[in-house]
Amino acid sequence: MIFQYTAKDRNGQTVTGTLEVNSEAEVTESLHKKELIILAVKQAKKQAAAKGKAGGKVKLDDLVIFSRQLATMIDAGIPVVQALGILSEQIENKNLQAVVAAARKDIEAGLSFSDALAKHPAVFSDLFINMTQAGEASGMLDEVLDRLATYLEKTAALTRKVTSSLIYPAVVVSMSLLITAVLLLKVVPTFKGIFDMLGGELPLPTRILIGISDVLKHFFLPVVGVFVAGGFLFKKYINTPKGKMQFDGQKLKAPILGPLFRKVAVAKFSRTFSTLVKSGVSVLSALDIVSKTAGNKVVEQAISDCRTSVREGERISAPLAKSGVFPPMVTRMISVGEQTGQLEKMLTKIADFYDDQVDAAVSGLTSMIEPLVISFLGIIIGGIVISLFLPIFKITQLISK
Repeated sequence: MIFQYTAKDRNGQTVTGTLEVNSEAEVTESLHKKELIILAVKQAKKQAAAKGKAGGKVKLDDLVIFSRQLATMIDAGIPVVQALGILSEQIENKNLQAVVAAARKDIEAGLSFSDALAKHPAVFSDLFINMTQAGEASGMLDEVLDRLATYLEKTAALTRKVTSSLIYPAVVVSMSLLITAVLLLKVVPTFKGIFDMLGGELPLPTRILIGISDVLKHFFLPVVGVFVAGGFLFKKYINTPKGKMQFDGQKLKAPILGPLFRKVAVAKFSRTFSTLVKSGVSVLSALDIVSKTAGNKVVEQAISDCRTSVREGERISAPLAKSGVFPPMVTRMISVGEQTGQLEKMLTKIADFYDDQVDAAVSGLTSMIEPLVISFLGIIIGGIVISLFLPIFKITQLISK
């Protein structure tokens, strides 16, 4: 949901903007973190919501280039407003170009850089905004932006690795289903006509195959409708809080892909948490942001519980260990980092280690899935072909006798 707010900053100036959150309570919490005095909050109408999302979606690679270029300009001594003006003229992505131009106008009107970005939640995440806010407060905006660009690059690379490992089996399975459908709807009925003319009792596998072909041929649309409806209901269920929690839990427990999903979650958690802490964001705020960007409800719940425990005075490592989501090595390294005052260094080491683990897991998964998919394809297509030729073999044997 999109909420419009009006507030006063520390200098007494009136600030307006929009936030994309789940409830009005989250708006209040977010504004209090920015030390703003709330004057009014209301849910935006569709037109206002569209305005709040000015620019629409922007690719991660475009944000990486934007962050890197802006960091270079600020480091060279160019003021933020002037740097944004230069970037708005040369950015190729039209959506991001419009957002940067709008942010530049807001800064000229008196908003801070982070507050100007916060008006575009569809483009800049909570992580991006909080890090820039910490960079402004510490006077190290250029370093923070450079660090943010590095983080986004690694996140994009991690996503690409996992996606690329799943593309090949998805394509092969889709092709096998298409070929199977063509065989059942076009080829099998032709053979059925030949078998009817020859007469005699057909082998059991051939009868089963012809039965499946008849069902598909006469009830093709209802069968497709059942699968489409099933997919729709499944998607609707996993979008509910309970369904999402169960589905994400099963993803982590899956026999082949489960370990990969867990490693990706740990790598993402460690990299995000490390980047935020290193940039000067408080541990509680960092845990809140990390939980929202986890991408898995089970991991998100574990981090949220950890945040609650930390707020009550516990160390980070203890509640993470209790959750059972994070491997013992991770929680022990975090514990050592807390005790030695080098938490961000330990988190970076964990992230680097698990990035390598994801590389190895993706390579192993690709090597393992390829023969499995080919075997699956061979069994399905081969089974159909053998079932079709069994009666012909039988007839050949009878003639030879």
